[in-house]
Amino acid sequence: MMTFLNFFISGISLGSIYAIIALGYTMVYGIAKMLNFAHGDVIMVGAYVCFYAVSRFKLPPLAGVALAMIVCTFMGIIIERMAYKPLRQAPSLAVLITAIGVSYFLQNTALLLWTSSPKVFPSIIGRGAFKLEFNNFLLQGQLSVSHVIVLTIVTCIIIMLCLTWFTGNTKMGKAMRACSEDKGAAQLMGINVNSTISMTFAIGSGLAAIAGVLLCSAYPTLMPTTGSLPGIKAFTAAVFGGIGSIPGALLGGLLLGVIEIFAKAYISSQLSDAVVFAVLIIVLLVKPAGLLGVQRPEKV
Repeated sequence: MMTFLNFFISGISLGSIYAIIALGYTMVYGIAKMLNFAHGDVIMVGAYVCFYAVSRFKLPPLAGVALAMIVCTFMGIIIERMAYKPLRQAPSLAVLITAIGVSYFLQNTALLLWTSSPKVFPSIIGRGAFKLEFNNFLLQGQLSVSHVIVLTIVTCIIIMLCLTWFTGNTKMGKAMRACSEDKGAAQLMGINVNSTISMTFAIGSGLAAIAGVLLCSAYPTLMPTTGSLPGIKAFTAAVFGGIGSIPGALLGGLLLGVIEIFAKAYISSQLSDAVVFAVLIIVLLVKPAGLLGVQRPEKV
């Protein structure tokens, strides 16, 4: 039972990282109706910025995280303005190809700047753990929860609460919701659609920096391809929960993390990714819009 609980907590931690990354996908898709496949590489850039800020320039960890968020926020705005804004009326295939191109551009730029050699990411809060002793008829033994796991889960909860409040109570948040419903009607009501979409990219990219730091704190190896697979899995989580839905990104991320950890523990570490995507396929066959997604008929 204690081993099961340890695996479950690890799955919640990993799922929290997927949920934070999935927010970037789900917000951009919900408002701009495009898939930003360069999002995973923004995670990598944020992790590298924090790594050099802390290890080379000896900045405090919080300052390194703040610097990574600032750099990734501006990067998200620049990517949107240069790569996606000119394609606002273009077919979705053109946008998808552009996103893949931006992804390869960021990966190869990282290779030129930082080389392909793996780097060990410094711990931002130490490698300690909270140890809890249980001695009752349900639980027997010691439960060890690392500080990184606690930080990851708490950060995810805070981000979700803040984002939910932001989209429901601020002028910009309401503009985002209006644009997600109907960009044309929102523009007629005086909302600057271009600025709203840029703000969406900025928020998603800033969150990607946080996710990159948390990911490399839990799995300390840092490479130019660090964000690729987690980015794909986070996109899977967004689709799993219902892409375009903020609660769906949270639910999809948590479920995906738990499924992956249990698949590694009880089935096979080599087959865990296959299990994750198989579950996704089953869910989409039963509910194509995702767990919390809404199927909207298209008007023709």
